[in-house]
Amino acid sequence: MLFSAPVMSARAAENTIPPQSTKKITHTKDIRTQDQVSPGLLPGKSVKQKSIQNPHKNENILVVGHSTDSAIYQAPSKAPLEAFQPTSLISQHFIENNIPPTGNYDTVAILTPSVMSISPNGPGLSEAGNMSIRGFQDGEYNVTFDGIPFADGNNFTHHSTGYFMSHSLGDTSVDRGPGDASTLGYATFGGTISVKGKDPKAQRSVETFGSMGAWNTYTYGGEINSGKMKKLNGASFVFDGTGSSSDGYLTYSGQQRWNLYSKGIQPIGEHTTLTFMGLYNNLNHNTTLGATREEIAKYGPNYGLSNNPNSQNYYKYNTDAIQTDMAYVALHSDLGNNWTIDNKVYTYAYYHHGHNTNDVNGTISAQYNTTAARAGVTCGAKYKGTIYESGPGCEFGQAMRQDYRAWGDVFALKRDFGLAKLDVGFWLEHQTDTRQQGNFNYAVGKFTNTPNLNRLMTLENFSAQPYVQLTFRPLPNLTVSPGFKYALMDRQINAPINQKTGTPLNYDQTYGTPMPSLNVHYMAAKNWSAYLQVARGFLAPDAAYFYTPDPSANKVSPENTMNYQIGTSWQSRRFTVSADVYYIDFSNFVTSSNQNIPGYGPMKVYYNQGGVNYYGIEGEASYYVGGGVTLFANGSLNQSKTQNTGAPLAEAPDATAAGGIIYEHNGFYASVIDKWIGARAGQISSKGIAEKGLDPFNQLNLSVSYTFQQHSHGIPPIKLGLHVTNLANSTKIVDYAGSTADGNDLWISQAGRGFFGSVSVPLGF
Repeated sequence: MLFSAPVMSARAAENTIPPQSTKKITHTKDIRTQDQVSPGLLPGKSVKQKSIQNPHKNENILVVGHSTDSAIYQAPSKAPLEAFQPTSLISQHFIENNIPPTGNYDTVAILTPSVMSISPNGPGLSEAGNMSIRGFQDGEYNVTFDGIPFADGNNFTHHSTGYFMSHSLGDTSVDRGPGDASTLGYATFGGTISVKGKDPKAQRSVETFGSMGAWNTYTYGGEINSGKMKKLNGASFVFDGTGSSSDGYLTYSGQQRWNLYSKGIQPIGEHTTLTFMGLYNNLNHNTTLGATREEIAKYGPNYGLSNNPNSQNYYKYNTDAIQTDMAYVALHSDLGNNWTIDNKVYTYAYYHHGHNTNDVNGTISAQYNTTAARAGVTCGAKYKGTIYESGPGCEFGQAMRQDYRAWGDVFALKRDFGLAKLDVGFWLEHQTDTRQQGNFNYAVGKFTNTPNLNRLMTLENFSAQPYVQLTFRPLPNLTVSPGFKYALMDRQINAPINQKTGTPLNYDQTYGTPMPSLNVHYMAAKNWSAYLQVARGFLAPDAAYFYTPDPSANKVSPENTMNYQIGTSWQSRRFTVSADVYYIDFSNFVTSSNQNIPGYGPMKVYYNQGGVNYYGIEGEASYYVGGGVTLFANGSLNQSKTQNTGAPLAEAPDATAAGGIIYEHNGFYASVIDKWIGARAGQISSKGIAEKGLDPFNQLNLSVSYTFQQHSHGIPPIKLGLHVTNLANSTKIVDYAGSTADGNDLWISQAGRGFFGSVSVPLGF
C-alpha cells in the first residue's frame, strides 16, 4: 500500500490536535489524512497540518496529521476526546501492522479493556462465540459495520468469520456502554463494537499481498484503489479480494475462505455524497466443540476432529458451508442553513448449510476407533441411561440449513442552531429467517426420521427504533445531551414443525420499551475531556422462548439495563491516558426451569428472575519514550453478580490487562503485546453456585515488519512482515464448552505458537 499518515475520520482527527495547536476547527467532514501525503512517504517522516477548502462550506477546515513519533499515533487503542462513554479506538494503522492476515474484528477488539476473546483454532480460524465485553456475552452487545447493526435475529449473536477479513478493515472502536439515543441495534446495553470498512485512498494504487505460516495457513489477494477521478467529480473506489486456506491448530479443523469487498464514494455537486459498499464472503470449515480432559491428555491440546469415518468426530461429518453478503447505499447531504441529512439503505444475508454429529467428542465414540473395538456395540444402545446413537453402521447427527436476509434503513436528520443541536432519526429492519433440520445417519448417508425433517420454520423480526436527541451548550466547553429512543420489536414464527416440540406453531409477540439517555461532556482543556453518562439499554427476548407448545406460558419481559458511567481522557504528543468507572443495573434477567408439559414431558419454560449488578473500573495509557519507542498498558477490574444469590455470571472475567512496547522508525515496525484474562466461572448451577472454574491466562504476541525505502518516486515500498502469536506457546485449558452425551465435561485449550510471514507489493500508477 502507499504509506501515509494514519487513516482517521475527521472525528478521530479532531481528537489528535497537539496541545500547542491554536487554530480553530469551524467545521468537520470525513477527510482522510492520506490526502496530504505524497506517494512514497515513509514511516518516520512528519506529516504537517494544512488547511483545505471545504467544498460544502465557504470556510476552511483544518486537517491534522502526526508524525509516527507520538503516543497518539502509535497507541494500540485510545479514548477519543469527544467520547461521551468509555470508548477505545483502534486505528487502521495499528491493525495493518499487528493483526495476522486471517484475523477478524475479535482479534482487534481483544486488545481493549474488559474484552475477552478466545481463538482455539488460531487467529480468525474459528468463530469468536465466547467473546465478551465486561462479562456481557455475544448476543448481549452490538456489532456494526459502517454504522449498520447486523446479527442473527433469533438470538442477536454474530459471526466473526462471516462477513469481512482484516485486510478490508479500517478503524475499529469498542464502546463499553449503551450509547446515546442515536446508537441503534438489537443489543445496545452491552456495548457496541463499531467496525469500519476501508475507504478509498486519495492516490491510485494496486497492491498484491500474501502470507504463509503455521498449520499450512496461506492468504493471498489484491487491492485496487482508483484515486480521486477528476472527470467524475472526485469519485473514488477501492476493491479488495482476499483468500485464505488453513488446516487450523486443532486436528482436522480446516478452514477455506475467500472475501470480496468494495466501496465507492461519488460526490454529487458541492453538497451531496453517495457511498456504495458491497461485500461477499464464502466460508467452509470443519467444526469441533471441545475435548474432554482425557482426550486432551491422550491426543494433545490440539485435539479437535479425526479422520476415522467410524467415529462421530470424523471431520467430514462436522462441516459448515456459509455464504454471506452485505451491501448499502448511503446518502449524505448538506441541505443548507445548518441542516444535514444522512440515509443508509442496506441489506445483508447469511446462508448456512451444516452437518454435525450428536456427540462430536463423546468419550464413547472416542473409544470406538477400530472395527474390532466397536463390534459389540449396538446402534441405539444405552449408556448410563442415555440412548447413545453410535455403533457399526450408525453415526447419527443432524443436517441443517439456515438462510436469512435482512433489509433495513438508518436515517438521521440534524441541525445545528448554535447554542443547541437537534438530532432526529430512526432505524428500521425486517429480517426473514428460514430454518430446517433433520436427523441424519452419516454411515449410510440418509435421513433417519419420517418425515425427513424435525425442524421446519420461518422466523420474522421487525425492528423499529425512532429517536430524538438535543445537545445544549450552556458553556463553550460543556455539552449536555438528553435523548429519547423507543425500541420496538415484533417477533413472528410460522413453523409447520417447531424446534424442540416437533408440532406446528403460528405465534407472534411484540416487545417495546422507552430508552432515555443523558450524556454530559466537558472539555477541561484542548487535550483533556471528561464525561458522565446515564442511559438505559434494551434486549428483546430470544426466539428460543417460542420453542415450546405454548409460548404465552413464558412470562418474559425484555431485559433492561440502567448504565451509570463517568470517565476522562487526556492526550498529548507523549501521553494518552483515559479512565472510567461504571455501574450497571441489569433487570429482568431471564432464566428457565423444566416443567412437565402434558403431551410433551419436561420442557424449558422461561421467566424473569431478579437482576445482575455489573460494576468496575477501566483505564488505558500510552507513553512515547522517544526514538520511535512507545510503551502502553490497559486494564480493568470487573464484577458481575446476580442480585438474588450474589453468584458471578458464567464466562465473565474478574479482570483484564494488556501491555507492551511498540517501535516504529525509518520503515521498521516492531511490537510485543501481552493480553491477560482473569479468572472466571465456566458455568453457574441452577442453585446459583459457580462451577467449572477457569484460571487466568495470557497470550504474548510479536509483530515485526520492514518497509524497504525506495528512492524512485513512482515505486512505493515493498513490505515484509512476521507475526508470532502465543510466543510463549502456552496451551493451557482456557474455556468450558459444555458436556458430552454421557456427562463428561468438554474443554477448550489455548492455540499454540503460530508463525505467519507476509509480503505486500504495492504498485502506484
